[in-house]
Amino acid sequence: MAMLRRFAALSLALLMVLPLAACQDKPAGDGGNNPDAQATPTVEPTPTPTPDPYEAVRTYWSEDQLTQAWGPNQVVEHLFFHPVIAYPEFTFSSAVPENRQKGLDDWMVTADEFKAILQSVYDQGYILVRMEDVWSEYTTDDGQQRMQRNTLMLPEGKKPLVISFDDVNYYEYMLEEGFTSKLVLGDDGQIWAETRDPYTGEVSLTRDLDATTILDDFVLEHPDFSLNGAKAIYSLTGYEGILGYRTQNDIDIAADDPARPAFDAKRQAEIEAVKPVIARLKETGWTFGSHTWGHINLDSPKVDLAWIQRDTVRWAEEVGSLVGPTNILFYPHGARPDGDDWHSTGPKFQYLQSQGFRIFASVGINSFSYIKNDICAVICDRLHPDGTTLRSVRAREWYKQFYDPTQIIDLTVRPDYGWYK
Repeated sequence: MAMLRRFAALSLALLMVLPLAACQDKPAGDGGNNPDAQATPTVEPTPTPTPDPYEAVRTYWSEDQLTQAWGPNQVVEHLFFHPVIAYPEFTFSSAVPENRQKGLDDWMVTADEFKAILQSVYDQGYILVRMEDVWSEYTTDDGQQRMQRNTLMLPEGKKPLVISFDDVNYYEYMLEEGFTSKLVLGDDGQIWAETRDPYTGEVSLTRDLDATTILDDFVLEHPDFSLNGAKAIYSLTGYEGILGYRTQNDIDIAADDPARPAFDAKRQAEIEAVKPVIARLKETGWTFGSHTWGHINLDSPKVDLAWIQRDTVRWAEEVGSLVGPTNILFYPHGARPDGDDWHSTGPKFQYLQSQGFRIFASVGINSFSYIKNDICAVICDRLHPDGTTLRSVRAREWYKQFYDPTQIIDLTVRPDYGWYK
């Protein structure tokens, strides 16, 4: 009996040892055929999505807070800017020719001036709205398509404001005269501006020196400044690409030209690079309009209908194909195709309207608008904060509802041109 107990104990000990031996590392030649030796697959945890910071902007105002009706007879103000001067100390120095300095002083604001303007319009109670929400197309009782001013529902005490930016193409001249160079999508999923320091040549990313990123950050800091996530409208040409990417075609290079393949490859690379930038801009409230492909003067007698037709087709092919369709046309130079008689509807205007444009924006001393009654279109004006109006004594009356120009203009960096009548 004792012998049987010792045998049972020995058998139990062997059974305990064998599994331990089976868990030891196999020699290299074992082949790993024992299924018990296979490692259990590691299940990677699903990463938690990073919240989009702009969601707080899009959802800041709830529908029950939009109790103020801003009707068709109330003005929707519209301010437009060109790209802002990032390095004014360089722009307004001997590094830039005097005649170029004068033009930049006339038509631009600096990054710091732009920040001050944003703060002031915010303090004055303005709220950003989409221009596409201000106007819409409808069918009359007799079956005609016409435009109408919509009633906007706003928070109490707020006033609607549209902002647009002309020429956000980062033209070659801008890269040499103190501006940022392109918009890029950062590793954080946000839009940044690429810049090359004009003094050192160092290339870096910034959110502090470009109008796009300045407005982005301002809205993130003040989400009540935007209605349903609205930002601003880019008014784009196409002859030097868009947003800092050289996406333009060169029709002077023939299809059988030996230089064509290399040009097409480089252009396609630029097109692919700008696509995620456009997508992110749209996600965060930016929209797009046409400024014509070649920045042409639509009122010039030298610019005939055939020229406008060629230009419009090129914009659609090279810009519209990337940013999507738009019904907004911003007149280059503020020049209306039918001159100052905005009641008339000539062949140039009729052609542009036939291409899908419905909102035609010029430049003036107030945010004037007029709905045409003979065609489906509305024309409107925009005010232009820049050196000419910041320096103008007369313009102070036009802009006092937005800001005090004497408190905005930075005379420590601008040339000593004095005040204009």
